Amino acid sequence: MSLYSFKKSEAMFQRAAKVIPCGIGGHVSPAVTVPGSFPYYATHGKGCRYWDLDGNEFLDFMCAYGPVVLGYDHPRVNEAAAKQRALGSVFNHPTPLAVELAEKLVSIVPIADWASFARNGSDVTYYALQVARQYTQKTKIIMARGAYHGTHPWSIHSMAGIIPSDYEHILQFTWNNADELRDLCKKHEGDIAGVILTPYHHPAFGDQVLPAPGFYDEVMRLRDQYDFVLISDDVRAGWRLNMGGSCEHFGFKPDLICYCKAIANGYVLSAIVGNDRVKQAASSVFFTGSFFQAAVEMAAALATIDELEKTNAIAHMWKMGELLQNGLRERAEKHGLQVSVTGPPTIPNMTFKNETNFLRMQRFSGEAAKRGVFFHPHHNWFISAAHQPADIEQALGVADECFAIVRQEFGS
Repeated sequence: MSLYSFKKSEAMFQRAAKVIPCGIGGHVSPAVTVPGSFPYYATHGKGCRYWDLDGNEFLDFMCAYGPVVLGYDHPRVNEAAAKQRALGSVFNHPTPLAVELAEKLVSIVPIADWASFARNGSDVTYYALQVARQYTQKTKIIMARGAYHGTHPWSIHSMAGIIPSDYEHILQFTWNNADELRDLCKKHEGDIAGVILTPYHHPAFGDQVLPAPGFYDEVMRLRDQYDFVLISDDVRAGWRLNMGGSCEHFGFKPDLICYCKAIANGYVLSAIVGNDRVKQAASSVFFTGSFFQAAVEMAAALATIDELEKTNAIAHMWKMGELLQNGLRERAEKHGLQVSVTGPPTIPNMTFKNETNFLRMQRFSGEAAKRGVFFHPHHNWFISAAHQPADIEQALGVADECFAIVRQEFGS
């Protein structure tokens, strides 16, 4: 088969580098995939596929890094957004859609008694820390080492523009190690404001790790003992594991849940929900932005959540993810390769077990991209409701070719 080229993307990147720092910054930079093997710019999408500037078509297993849960260009979501756009989106005041969406979230999320809105995941995770500190009148926040909670300085250590005082009150423990968490609580007793955890561990450049049996039972016990606020950062996994929050899937009860990504199928919105215990504290924290109440995005969110419920989309995504995960294991084994396929089926990930330099994964993913299948080499993947069995079969056929290339170049 003829392999994709990216000449127009590369030319556009050269233009971008003259007027945009890094050309393309952040997690969508070509530097974090395989330059020359992946597209740099997209033009349009439909279902579980999108097209780049060179006209290449991609079967997408990143879903825009998670937001596209129903598929690109979803007609019902777009119709709801367009209807509201004709009326307006940003005013001097919120629209009734803010109340409707808050009521919807409270109705489907068991721990939720209230909801508030913002624009991205970092907004709501930082707000959650402020609420925890206001409620407890304490200082320290505990997080799992290697977890990603957004781009605010408190959660990203020792990078450009960040100084130690930005995170001096942030404590870290090893994911799933309840003993370490308990020791931190004991050492800083009287000053633990909150513990923020992703529902399961999904670090970049590594395997995903599910909660160990009994881990959340101990977290809940420590919450009661030390009276901290338990925060679930469900930005990445929200609405791909359980409509009531990923905490329902794993069996724990946080005080706050942070949402973003899949809430509005690609429209720009985030949300935080919480229980009555911390509602007054949430009311006391000044949390606002000119676009936080944008009505178009709220209309899209209401349509997205309704569609997820009506179509039982999570069950479908789970089935498609299992087909992909099982198929990858089988084809890797056929080629004598050692792979680790981890995470819930709706949010799968794959690495090669016997390497630490990522060269096998980069080669595998780069070759797949040149054949029209987008598997990220360093980040977990996502399944959408638009993926169908035929799409999975196509992806596995390409994966088979790419496994053969890896075996030939690197051996087993």
